[in-house]
Amino acid sequence: MKTTINSQRRKFLKYAAIGIAGAATYPSWAQTGGFVRTNRPSDDFLPDVEIELAMNVADVAILNGEKTRIWKITGKVLSGPSTVLDNNEGTYLAPTLRFKKGQKVRLILNNNLPAQSILHWHGLHVPANMDGNPMYAINRGESYIYEFEILNRAGTYFYHSHAHGVTARQVYSGLAGLLIVTDDQEQALNLPKGELDVPLVIQDRSFDGQNQLAYSGHMMQRMQGFLGDHILVNGRPDFVLPVATRAYRFRLVNGSSSRIYKLAWGDNTPITVIGVDGGLLEKPEQYPYVMLAPGERIDAWMDFSGRAVGTELTLRSLKFNASTHGGMGMMGGGMMGGRGHRGMMGGGMMSVSTLPSGSDYPILKIRVAKKEQGDNILPKTLTPITALQAKNAANAGQPRTIALSMQHMSALLNGRSYKMDDVQPDEIIPLNSLQLIEFDNGFGGGGMHGMMNMPHPMHIHGEQFQIVKREISPGFEDSYATVSSGFINSGWKDTVLVMPGEKVTLLKPFNDFKGLFMYHCHNLEHEDMGMMRDFLVK
Repeated sequence: MKTTINSQRRKFLKYAAIGIAGAATYPSWAQTGGFVRTNRPSDDFLPDVEIELAMNVADVAILNGEKTRIWKITGKVLSGPSTVLDNNEGTYLAPTLRFKKGQKVRLILNNNLPAQSILHWHGLHVPANMDGNPMYAINRGESYIYEFEILNRAGTYFYHSHAHGVTARQVYSGLAGLLIVTDDQEQALNLPKGELDVPLVIQDRSFDGQNQLAYSGHMMQRMQGFLGDHILVNGRPDFVLPVATRAYRFRLVNGSSSRIYKLAWGDNTPITVIGVDGGLLEKPEQYPYVMLAPGERIDAWMDFSGRAVGTELTLRSLKFNASTHGGMGMMGGGMMGGRGHRGMMGGGMMSVSTLPSGSDYPILKIRVAKKEQGDNILPKTLTPITALQAKNAANAGQPRTIALSMQHMSALLNGRSYKMDDVQPDEIIPLNSLQLIEFDNGFGGGGMHGMMNMPHPMHIHGEQFQIVKREISPGFEDSYATVSSGFINSGWKDTVLVMPGEKVTLLKPFNDFKGLFMYHCHNLEHEDMGMMRDFLVK
Protein backbone atom coordinates (compact mmCIF):
# COMPACT_ATOMS: atom_id res chain seq x y z
CA MET A 1 0.00 0.00 0.00
CA LYS A 2 2.73 2.48 0.98
CA THR A 3 4.75 1.88 -2.19
CA THR A 4 1.69 2.26 -4.40
CA ILE A 5 0.63 5.53 -2.78
CA ASN A 6 4.12 7.03 -2.97
CA SER A 7 4.36 6.13 -6.65
CA GLN A 8 1.02 7.76 -7.36
CA ARG A 9 1.98 10.78 -5.29
CA ARG A 10 5.18 11.32 -7.30
CA LYS A 11 3.11 11.14 -10.48
CA PHE A 12 0.60 13.60 -9.00
CA LEU A 13 3.25 16.17 -8.05
CA LYS A 14 4.91 15.92 -11.45
CA TYR A 15 1.72 16.76 -13.31
CA ALA A 16 -0.15 18.99 -10.83
CA ALA A 17 1.50 22.04 -12.41
CA ILE A 18 -0.60 21.49 -15.54
CA GLY A 19 -3.77 22.26 -13.59
CA ILE A 20 -2.26 25.16 -11.63
CA ALA A 21 -0.80 26.87 -14.68
CA GLY A 22 -4.07 26.74 -16.58
CA ALA A 23 -6.43 27.90 -13.85
CA ALA A 24 -6.84 31.46 -15.11
CA THR A 25 -8.36 30.47 -18.47
CA TYR A 26 -10.28 27.35 -17.45
CA PRO A 27 -11.86 25.54 -19.29
CA SER A 28 -10.15 26.89 -22.42
CA TRP A 29 -6.63 25.77 -21.62
CA ALA A 30 -4.06 25.30 -24.34
CA GLN A 31 -3.59 21.68 -25.33
CA THR A 32 -0.84 19.96 -23.37
CA GLY A 33 0.94 16.71 -23.84
CA GLY A 34 1.89 13.94 -21.47
CA PHE A 35 2.74 10.28 -21.46
CA VAL A 36 -0.01 7.76 -22.17
CA ARG A 37 -0.92 5.07 -19.68
CA THR A 38 -3.93 2.78 -19.81
CA ASN A 39 -4.61 0.29 -17.03
CA ARG A 40 -5.78 -3.04 -18.38
CA PRO A 41 -9.17 -4.71 -17.95
CA SER A 42 -9.20 -7.76 -15.68
CA ASP A 43 -9.37 -11.10 -17.46
CA ASP A 44 -11.51 -12.60 -14.69
CA PHE A 45 -14.06 -9.74 -14.62
CA LEU A 46 -17.00 -10.48 -16.93
CA PRO A 47 -19.11 -7.33 -17.25
CA ASP A 48 -22.86 -7.29 -17.84
CA VAL A 49 -22.47 -3.72 -19.08
CA GLU A 50 -19.45 -2.08 -20.71
CA ILE A 51 -19.41 1.64 -21.41
CA GLU A 52 -16.77 3.94 -22.86
CA LEU A 53 -16.77 7.50 -21.50
CA ALA A 54 -14.80 10.33 -23.10
CA MET A 55 -14.06 13.75 -21.59
CA ASN A 56 -13.75 16.46 -24.25
CA VAL A 57 -13.89 20.22 -24.72
CA ALA A 58 -17.23 21.16 -26.33
CA ASP A 59 -19.55 24.08 -27.01
CA VAL A 60 -23.24 24.02 -26.09
CA ALA A 61 -26.11 26.51 -26.21
CA ILE A 62 -27.10 27.45 -22.65
CA LEU A 63 -28.17 31.08 -22.98
CA ASN A 64 -29.48 32.85 -26.06
CA GLY A 65 -26.71 33.85 -28.41
CA GLU A 66 -23.14 32.60 -28.39
CA LYS A 67 -22.50 29.01 -27.32
CA THR A 68 -20.70 28.28 -24.06
CA ARG A 69 -17.38 26.44 -23.89
CA ILE A 70 -17.67 23.49 -21.49
CA TRP A 71 -16.04 20.20 -20.61
CA LYS A 72 -18.38 17.45 -21.70
CA ILE A 73 -18.47 13.74 -20.93
CA THR A 74 -20.07 11.58 -23.62
CA GLY A 75 -20.62 7.86 -23.53
CA LYS A 76 -20.99 4.86 -25.81
CA VAL A 77 -22.42 1.48 -24.81
CA LEU A 78 -20.00 -1.24 -25.90
CA SER A 79 -22.06 -4.13 -24.51
CA GLY A 80 -25.31 -4.43 -22.62
CA PRO A 81 -28.68 -2.71 -23.10
CA SER A 82 -28.64 0.70 -24.81
CA THR A 83 -31.01 2.05 -22.14
CA VAL A 84 -28.20 2.18 -19.58
CA LEU A 85 -26.95 5.50 -20.98
CA ASP A 86 -28.45 8.87 -21.93
CA ASN A 87 -25.88 11.38 -23.17
CA ASN A 88 -28.02 14.43 -22.31
CA GLU A 89 -27.10 15.88 -25.69
CA GLY A 90 -27.29 19.63 -26.03
CA THR A 91 -26.49 20.24 -22.35
CA TYR A 92 -23.31 20.33 -20.30
CA LEU A 93 -24.52 17.45 -18.11
CA ALA A 94 -22.55 14.22 -18.22
CA PRO A 95 -24.46 11.10 -19.31
CA THR A 96 -27.15 9.71 -17.03
CA LEU A 97 -26.23 6.10 -16.26
CA ARG A 98 -28.89 3.56 -15.23
CA PHE A 99 -27.89 0.27 -13.64
CA LYS A 100 -29.52 -2.54 -11.69
CA LYS A 101 -28.28 -3.89 -8.39
CA GLY A 102 -26.10 -6.94 -9.00
CA GLN A 103 -24.89 -5.86 -12.44
CA LYS A 104 -21.18 -6.00 -13.14
CA VAL A 105 -20.06 -2.81 -14.83
CA ARG A 106 -16.93 -1.87 -16.76
CA LEU A 107 -16.42 1.84 -17.47
CA ILE A 108 -13.54 2.95 -19.69
CA LEU A 109 -12.72 6.60 -19.05
CA ASN A 110 -10.72 8.41 -21.75
CA ASN A 111 -9.31 11.82 -20.86
CA ASN A 112 -9.11 14.12 -23.91
CA LEU A 113 -8.92 17.28 -21.77
CA PRO A 114 -5.88 19.50 -21.30
CA ALA A 115 -5.69 18.63 -17.60
CA GLN A 116 -5.64 15.76 -15.15
CA SER A 117 -8.98 14.32 -14.09
CA ILE A 118 -10.64 11.30 -12.52
CA LEU A 119 -14.27 10.42 -11.77
CA HIS A 120 -15.67 9.59 -8.34
CA TRP A 121 -18.85 7.50 -8.04
CA HIS A 122 -20.50 9.49 -5.26
CA GLY A 123 -22.46 7.19 -2.94
CA LEU A 124 -21.44 3.88 -4.52
CA HIS A 125 -19.90 1.07 -2.47
CA VAL A 126 -16.93 0.07 -4.66
CA PRO A 127 -13.29 -1.01 -4.15
CA ALA A 128 -10.86 1.74 -3.16
CA ASN A 129 -9.04 1.76 -6.51
CA MET A 130 -12.39 2.18 -8.30
CA ASP A 131 -13.65 5.05 -6.11
CA GLY A 132 -11.95 7.97 -7.87
CA ASN A 133 -9.34 8.99 -5.30
CA PRO A 134 -7.32 11.97 -6.68
CA MET A 135 -4.12 9.90 -6.63
CA TYR A 136 -5.51 7.97 -9.63
CA ALA A 137 -6.00 11.11 -11.76
CA ILE A 138 -5.10 10.58 -15.41
CA ASN A 139 -3.60 13.04 -17.86
CA ARG A 140 -4.67 13.92 -21.37
CA GLY A 141 -4.34 10.88 -23.60
CA GLU A 142 -4.63 8.43 -20.71
CA SER A 143 -7.43 6.06 -19.78
CA TYR A 144 -8.71 4.59 -16.54
CA ILE A 145 -10.75 1.40 -16.41
CA TYR A 146 -13.31 0.96 -13.65
CA GLU A 147 -14.68 -2.50 -12.88
CA PHE A 148 -17.17 -3.06 -10.08
CA GLU A 149 -20.43 -4.73 -9.17
CA ILE A 150 -23.42 -2.56 -8.29
CA LEU A 151 -23.88 -3.37 -4.59
CA ASN A 152 -26.08 -0.40 -3.71
CA ARG A 153 -29.80 -0.41 -3.14
CA ALA A 154 -32.03 1.37 -5.64
CA GLY A 155 -31.44 5.10 -5.45
CA THR A 156 -30.29 8.32 -7.06
CA TYR A 157 -26.50 8.57 -7.08
CA PHE A 158 -24.04 11.06 -8.54
CA TYR A 159 -20.63 11.05 -10.21
CA HIS A 160 -18.19 13.86 -10.80
CA SER A 161 -14.57 14.89 -11.19
CA HIS A 162 -12.38 14.44 -8.14
CA ALA A 163 -9.05 15.90 -9.32
CA HIS A 164 -7.19 17.38 -6.36
CA GLY A 165 -7.23 21.16 -6.12
CA VAL A 166 -9.45 21.66 -9.18
CA THR A 167 -12.55 19.60 -8.42
CA ALA A 168 -14.75 22.69 -8.17
CA ARG A 169 -13.53 24.09 -11.50
CA GLN A 170 -13.95 20.79 -13.31
CA VAL A 171 -17.43 20.07 -11.93
CA TYR A 172 -18.40 23.66 -12.75
CA SER A 173 -17.17 23.14 -16.32
CA GLY A 174 -19.44 20.10 -16.77
CA LEU A 175 -17.77 17.00 -15.35
CA ALA A 176 -20.72 15.67 -13.34
CA GLY A 177 -23.73 13.46 -13.97
CA LEU A 178 -26.36 11.15 -12.51
CA LEU A 179 -26.12 7.45 -11.82
CA ILE A 180 -29.47 5.80 -11.09
CA VAL A 181 -29.75 2.31 -9.59
CA THR A 182 -32.86 0.16 -9.47
CA ASP A 183 -33.58 -3.21 -7.86
CA ASP A 184 -36.38 -5.78 -7.65
CA GLN A 185 -37.71 -4.38 -4.39
CA GLU A 186 -38.16 -0.90 -5.84
CA GLN A 187 -39.70 -2.17 -9.06
CA ALA A 188 -42.35 -4.09 -7.09
CA LEU A 189 -43.66 -0.83 -5.54
CA ASN A 190 -45.29 0.53 -8.70
CA LEU A 191 -43.76 3.98 -8.22
CA PRO A 192 -43.97 6.48 -11.10
CA LYS A 193 -41.68 5.40 -13.91
CA GLY A 194 -40.71 6.31 -17.45
CA GLU A 195 -41.60 9.93 -18.22
CA LEU A 196 -43.16 10.19 -14.75
CA ASP A 197 -39.75 9.60 -13.12
CA VAL A 198 -37.92 12.91 -13.61
CA PRO A 199 -34.31 13.67 -12.57
CA LEU A 200 -33.85 17.36 -11.70
CA VAL A 201 -30.21 18.43 -11.27
CA ILE A 202 -30.03 21.88 -9.64
CA GLN A 203 -26.89 23.97 -10.21
CA ASP A 204 -25.87 27.61 -10.24
CA ARG A 205 -23.66 29.28 -12.84
CA SER A 206 -22.44 32.75 -13.81
CA PHE A 207 -21.75 33.95 -17.36
CA ASP A 208 -19.74 36.78 -18.85
CA GLY A 209 -20.88 39.04 -21.70
CA GLN A 210 -19.96 36.39 -24.29
CA ASN A 211 -22.01 33.64 -22.54
CA GLN A 212 -18.85 31.99 -21.22
CA LEU A 213 -18.73 30.45 -17.76
CA ALA A 214 -17.43 32.98 -15.24
CA TYR A 215 -15.45 31.69 -12.27
CA SER A 216 -12.87 33.96 -10.73
CA GLY A 217 -11.41 31.62 -8.12
CA HIS A 218 -10.33 34.56 -5.91
CA MET A 219 -9.93 34.02 -2.17
CA MET A 220 -13.30 35.46 -1.21
CA GLN A 221 -15.06 33.04 -3.53
CA ARG A 222 -12.96 30.15 -2.25
CA MET A 223 -13.70 30.90 1.40
CA GLN A 224 -17.48 31.12 1.04
CA GLY A 225 -17.80 28.80 -1.96
CA PHE A 226 -18.88 29.71 -5.47
CA LEU A 227 -22.34 31.30 -5.78
CA GLY A 228 -23.61 31.81 -9.32
CA ASP A 229 -26.07 34.39 -10.63
CA HIS A 230 -28.27 31.91 -12.54
CA ILE A 231 -30.08 28.79 -11.34
CA LEU A 232 -30.03 26.03 -13.94
CA VAL A 233 -32.00 22.77 -13.87
CA ASN A 234 -30.78 19.90 -16.03
CA GLY A 235 -28.39 22.38 -17.60
CA ARG A 236 -31.16 24.83 -18.59
CA PRO A 237 -32.00 28.31 -17.23
CA ASP A 238 -35.63 29.32 -16.50
CA PHE A 239 -36.60 25.65 -16.43
CA VAL A 240 -40.26 24.82 -17.03
CA LEU A 241 -41.50 21.23 -16.70
CA PRO A 242 -44.81 20.31 -18.36
CA VAL A 243 -46.69 17.60 -16.47
CA ALA A 244 -49.92 15.63 -16.76
CA THR A 245 -52.56 15.23 -14.06
CA ARG A 246 -50.64 12.25 -12.67
CA ALA A 247 -48.31 11.40 -9.78
CA TYR A 248 -44.61 12.01 -10.43
CA ARG A 249 -41.32 10.99 -8.88
CA PHE A 250 -38.83 13.86 -8.84
CA ARG A 251 -35.17 12.98 -8.24
CA LEU A 252 -33.81 16.26 -6.88
CA VAL A 253 -30.01 16.56 -6.93
CA ASN A 254 -27.91 19.43 -5.61
CA GLY A 255 -25.09 19.50 -8.15
CA SER A 256 -23.90 22.98 -7.16
CA SER A 257 -20.39 23.73 -5.94
CA SER A 258 -21.43 25.27 -2.63
CA ARG A 259 -24.98 26.62 -2.78
CA ILE A 260 -27.42 25.23 -0.20
CA TYR A 261 -31.10 25.11 -1.14
CA LYS A 262 -34.15 25.33 1.13
CA LEU A 263 -36.64 23.74 -1.22
CA ALA A 264 -40.39 24.30 -0.90
CA TRP A 265 -43.44 24.32 -3.13
CA GLY A 266 -44.63 27.85 -3.80
CA ASP A 267 -48.22 27.13 -2.69
CA ASN A 268 -47.07 25.64 0.65
CA THR A 269 -47.90 22.08 -0.35
CA PRO A 270 -45.72 19.84 1.88
CA ILE A 271 -42.84 18.08 0.17
CA THR A 272 -43.45 14.33 0.26
CA VAL A 273 -40.07 12.61 0.48
CA ILE A 274 -39.76 8.95 -0.48
CA GLY A 275 -35.97 8.67 -0.74
CA VAL A 276 -32.64 10.23 0.21
CA ASP A 277 -28.99 9.78 -0.80
CA GLY A 278 -28.92 6.02 -0.29
CA GLY A 279 -32.34 5.11 -1.64
CA LEU A 280 -35.92 4.78 -0.49
CA LEU A 281 -37.10 5.51 3.04
CA GLU A 282 -39.09 3.01 5.07
CA LYS A 283 -42.21 5.09 4.45
CA PRO A 284 -43.04 8.47 2.89
CA GLU A 285 -42.34 11.52 5.05
CA GLN A 286 -43.70 15.06 4.68
CA TYR A 287 -41.76 18.27 5.29
CA PRO A 288 -42.69 21.97 5.00
CA TYR A 289 -39.37 22.40 3.18
CA VAL A 290 -36.24 20.33 2.61
CA MET A 291 -32.63 21.46 3.03
CA LEU A 292 -30.50 20.18 0.16
CA ALA A 293 -26.74 20.72 0.40
CA PRO A 294 -24.18 20.09 -2.36
CA GLY A 295 -23.94 16.36 -3.08
CA GLU A 296 -27.26 15.53 -1.38
CA ARG A 297 -30.24 14.00 -3.19
CA ILE A 298 -33.90 13.43 -2.37
CA ASP A 299 -36.68 11.62 -4.19
CA ALA A 300 -39.98 13.50 -3.89
CA TRP A 301 -43.46 12.26 -4.80
CA MET A 302 -45.97 14.80 -6.14
CA ASP A 303 -49.54 14.22 -7.32
CA PHE A 304 -50.98 16.67 -9.86
CA SER A 305 -54.26 14.78 -10.41
CA GLY A 306 -56.34 17.38 -8.57
CA ARG A 307 -54.96 20.38 -10.48
CA ALA A 308 -56.53 22.00 -13.50
CA VAL A 309 -54.80 22.12 -16.85
CA GLY A 310 -52.92 25.41 -17.07
CA THR A 311 -52.07 25.51 -13.37
CA GLU A 312 -48.52 26.59 -12.58
CA LEU A 313 -46.50 25.72 -9.49
CA THR A 314 -43.05 26.99 -8.54
CA LEU A 315 -40.36 25.15 -6.62
CA ARG A 316 -38.50 27.79 -4.63
CA SER A 317 -35.50 28.10 -2.39
CA LEU A 318 -36.68 29.95 0.71
CA LYS A 319 -34.89 32.42 2.93
CA PHE A 320 -32.72 31.03 5.72
CA ASN A 321 -29.89 32.16 7.96
CA ALA A 322 -26.52 30.45 8.23
CA SER A 323 -24.57 32.12 11.03
CA THR A 324 -20.82 32.54 11.27
CA HIS A 325 -20.54 32.90 15.03
CA GLY A 326 -22.97 32.98 17.94
CA GLY A 327 -25.97 33.66 15.72
CA MET A 328 -24.46 36.59 13.78
CA GLY A 329 -26.05 36.75 10.33
CA MET A 330 -23.82 35.61 7.52
CA MET A 331 -26.14 35.20 4.58
CA GLY A 332 -29.77 35.53 3.61
CA GLY A 333 -31.73 35.98 6.83
CA GLY A 334 -29.02 38.00 8.55
CA MET A 335 -27.23 40.98 7.06
CA MET A 336 -27.85 39.87 3.52
CA GLY A 337 -30.81 40.95 1.45
CA GLY A 338 -32.57 39.27 -1.45
CA ARG A 339 -31.82 39.06 -5.14
CA GLY A 340 -29.65 41.81 -6.51
CA HIS A 341 -28.21 42.85 -3.12
CA ARG A 342 -24.50 42.69 -2.53
CA GLY A 343 -23.86 43.05 1.18
CA MET A 344 -21.54 42.15 4.00
CA MET A 345 -21.33 38.67 5.42
CA GLY A 346 -21.04 38.24 9.17
CA GLY A 347 -17.36 37.35 8.89
CA GLY A 348 -16.59 40.59 7.05
CA MET A 349 -16.63 39.04 3.59
CA MET A 350 -18.61 40.37 0.66
CA SER A 351 -21.11 38.30 -1.27
CA VAL A 352 -20.08 38.06 -4.91
CA SER A 353 -23.43 36.83 -6.29
CA THR A 354 -26.68 38.56 -7.15
CA LEU A 355 -28.30 35.47 -5.60
CA PRO A 356 -26.88 35.39 -2.07
CA SER A 357 -27.08 32.10 -0.25
CA GLY A 358 -30.09 32.04 2.03
CA SER A 359 -32.16 34.47 -0.06
CA ASP A 360 -35.53 33.65 -1.66
CA TYR A 361 -35.58 32.78 -5.36
CA PRO A 362 -37.32 30.40 -7.80
CA ILE A 363 -35.74 27.11 -8.85
CA LEU A 364 -38.13 25.85 -11.53
CA LYS A 365 -41.71 26.11 -12.71
CA ILE A 366 -44.12 23.24 -13.24
CA ARG A 367 -47.03 23.67 -15.65
CA VAL A 368 -49.96 21.25 -15.79
CA ALA A 369 -50.15 20.75 -19.56
CA LYS A 370 -52.61 17.89 -20.09
CA LYS A 371 -55.27 15.81 -18.42
CA GLU A 372 -54.43 12.14 -18.03
CA GLN A 373 -55.77 9.28 -15.91
CA GLY A 374 -53.41 7.01 -14.03
CA ASP A 375 -52.51 5.17 -10.87
CA ASN A 376 -51.72 7.90 -8.34
CA ILE A 377 -51.55 5.82 -5.15
CA LEU A 378 -48.54 6.45 -2.92
CA PRO A 379 -47.46 3.27 -1.12
CA LYS A 380 -47.77 3.52 2.67
CA THR A 381 -44.58 1.52 3.12
CA LEU A 382 -41.57 1.58 0.82
CA THR A 383 -38.65 -0.55 1.96
CA PRO A 384 -37.41 -2.07 5.22
CA ILE A 385 -34.35 -0.44 6.75
CA THR A 386 -32.39 -2.05 9.56
CA ALA A 387 -31.48 0.63 12.08
CA LEU A 388 -27.82 0.60 13.09
CA GLN A 389 -27.16 0.52 16.84
CA ALA A 390 -24.48 2.62 18.54
CA LYS A 391 -23.83 -0.20 20.99
CA ASN A 392 -22.63 -2.33 18.07
CA ALA A 393 -20.00 0.18 16.97
CA ALA A 394 -16.37 -0.89 17.37
CA ASN A 395 -15.77 2.46 19.09
CA ALA A 396 -19.11 2.74 20.91
CA GLY A 397 -17.56 4.44 23.93
CA GLN A 398 -15.20 6.69 22.00
CA PRO A 399 -16.64 8.34 18.87
CA ARG A 400 -14.26 9.51 16.16
CA THR A 401 -14.62 13.29 16.37
CA ILE A 402 -13.82 15.32 13.26
CA ALA A 403 -13.60 19.06 13.95
CA LEU A 404 -14.46 21.32 11.01
CA SER A 405 -12.73 24.70 10.91
CA MET A 406 -11.90 27.66 8.68
CA GLN A 407 -8.79 29.51 9.77
CA HIS A 408 -5.72 31.22 8.36
CA MET A 409 -7.28 31.07 4.87
CA SER A 410 -7.47 27.29 5.22
CA ALA A 411 -10.30 24.77 5.48
CA LEU A 412 -9.31 22.02 7.90
CA LEU A 413 -10.41 18.70 9.39
CA ASN A 414 -9.09 18.20 12.93
CA GLY A 415 -6.66 21.03 12.18
CA ARG A 416 -5.23 19.20 9.17
CA SER A 417 -5.25 20.03 5.49
CA TYR A 418 -5.27 17.39 2.76
CA LYS A 419 -2.02 15.70 1.91
CA MET A 420 -1.63 12.65 -0.25
CA ASP A 421 -0.23 9.65 1.65
CA ASP A 422 -0.73 11.30 5.04
CA VAL A 423 -3.01 8.92 6.97
CA GLN A 424 -2.76 9.54 10.71
CA PRO A 425 -3.32 6.89 13.43
CA ASP A 426 -6.82 8.17 14.20
CA GLU A 427 -7.72 7.76 10.51
CA ILE A 428 -7.04 4.02 10.39
CA ILE A 429 -10.21 1.90 10.53
CA PRO A 430 -10.53 -1.88 10.89
CA LEU A 431 -12.12 -3.65 7.94
CA ASN A 432 -15.71 -4.86 8.46
CA SER A 433 -16.33 -2.58 11.44
CA LEU A 434 -19.12 -0.19 12.38
CA GLN A 435 -17.84 3.25 13.41
CA LEU A 436 -19.41 6.02 15.47
CA ILE A 437 -18.35 9.36 13.94
CA GLU A 438 -19.03 12.95 15.01
CA PHE A 439 -18.75 15.98 12.72
CA ASP A 440 -18.19 18.97 15.03
CA ASN A 441 -18.70 22.41 13.47
CA GLY A 442 -17.98 24.60 16.49
CA PHE A 443 -20.29 22.74 18.88
CA GLY A 444 -19.65 24.16 22.34
CA GLY A 445 -17.65 27.06 20.90
CA GLY A 446 -13.89 27.35 21.12
CA GLY A 447 -11.22 29.52 19.50
CA MET A 448 -10.50 26.92 16.83
CA HIS A 449 -13.68 27.83 14.99
CA GLY A 450 -14.05 31.55 15.72
CA MET A 451 -15.66 33.94 13.26
CA MET A 452 -15.41 31.67 10.27
CA ASN A 453 -18.03 29.08 11.17
CA MET A 454 -19.82 28.13 7.97
CA PRO A 455 -22.17 25.33 6.95
CA HIS A 456 -20.27 22.25 5.76
CA PRO A 457 -21.87 19.40 3.80
CA MET A 458 -19.74 16.45 4.88
CA HIS A 459 -19.38 13.46 2.57
CA ILE A 460 -17.77 10.10 3.33
CA HIS A 461 -16.80 7.84 0.43
CA GLY A 462 -17.87 4.22 0.37
CA GLU A 463 -20.90 2.78 2.13
CA GLN A 464 -23.83 4.89 3.24
CA PHE A 465 -24.29 5.89 6.90
CA GLN A 466 -27.19 6.58 9.25
CA ILE A 467 -27.62 9.77 11.29
CA VAL A 468 -27.85 9.16 15.04
CA LYS A 469 -28.47 12.66 16.37
CA ARG A 470 -27.97 16.39 15.86
CA GLU A 471 -26.94 18.82 18.61
CA ILE A 472 -26.76 22.63 18.47
CA SER A 473 -24.79 24.99 20.69
CA PRO A 474 -26.41 27.80 22.71
CA GLY A 475 -26.34 31.05 20.77
CA PHE A 476 -26.99 29.38 17.41
CA GLU A 477 -30.63 28.39 18.03
CA ASP A 478 -32.25 31.27 16.13
CA SER A 479 -30.27 30.66 12.96
CA TYR A 480 -30.70 26.91 13.31
CA ALA A 481 -34.47 27.28 13.57
CA THR A 482 -34.57 28.64 10.00
CA VAL A 483 -33.31 25.31 8.62
CA SER A 484 -33.88 22.54 11.17
CA SER A 485 -37.38 21.50 10.02
CA GLY A 486 -35.92 20.61 6.63
CA PHE A 487 -33.35 18.04 7.75
CA ILE A 488 -34.14 14.43 6.82
CA ASN A 489 -32.43 12.30 9.44
CA SER A 490 -33.87 8.93 8.44
CA GLY A 491 -32.73 6.46 5.81
CA TRP A 492 -29.27 5.91 4.40
CA LYS A 493 -27.09 8.96 3.70
CA ASP A 494 -23.65 9.68 2.28
CA THR A 495 -23.65 13.48 2.72
CA VAL A 496 -24.85 15.45 5.73
CA LEU A 497 -25.12 19.22 6.21
CA VAL A 498 -23.46 20.34 9.45
CA MET A 499 -24.51 23.85 10.43
CA PRO A 500 -22.45 26.39 12.41
CA GLY A 501 -22.51 25.48 16.09
CA GLU A 502 -23.75 21.97 15.31
CA LYS A 503 -22.48 18.47 16.00
CA VAL A 504 -23.86 15.59 13.94
CA THR A 505 -23.30 12.02 15.10
CA LEU A 506 -23.59 9.13 12.66
CA LEU A 507 -22.97 5.40 12.33
CA LYS A 508 -21.04 4.21 9.29
CA PRO A 509 -20.08 0.68 8.23
CA PHE A 510 -16.68 0.06 6.61
CA ASN A 511 -17.26 -3.34 5.01
CA ASP A 512 -15.81 -5.45 2.20
CA PHE A 513 -13.01 -3.28 0.83
CA LYS A 514 -9.60 -2.30 2.15
CA GLY A 515 -7.79 0.85 1.09
CA LEU A 516 -8.15 4.62 1.12
CA PHE A 517 -11.62 6.17 1.30
CA MET A 518 -11.94 9.94 1.47
CA TYR A 519 -13.99 12.13 3.77
CA HIS A 520 -14.38 15.80 2.95
CA CYS A 521 -16.54 18.87 2.74
CA HIS A 522 -18.73 18.86 -0.38
CA ASN A 523 -18.52 22.60 -0.63
CA LEU A 524 -16.15 21.97 -3.51
CA GLU A 525 -14.15 25.15 -2.98
CA HIS A 526 -13.53 24.07 0.62
CA GLU A 527 -12.51 20.62 -0.63
CA ASP A 528 -10.02 22.22 -3.02
CA MET A 529 -8.65 24.35 -0.16
CA GLY A 530 -7.76 21.17 1.72
CA MET A 531 -10.90 20.27 3.72
CA MET A 532 -10.42 16.64 2.76
CA ARG A 533 -8.69 13.64 4.30
CA ASP A 534 -8.36 9.87 3.84
CA PHE A 535 -9.49 7.00 6.02
CA LEU A 536 -7.35 3.90 5.62
CA VAL A 537 -9.44 0.75 5.97
CA LYS A 538 -7.22 -2.24 6.75
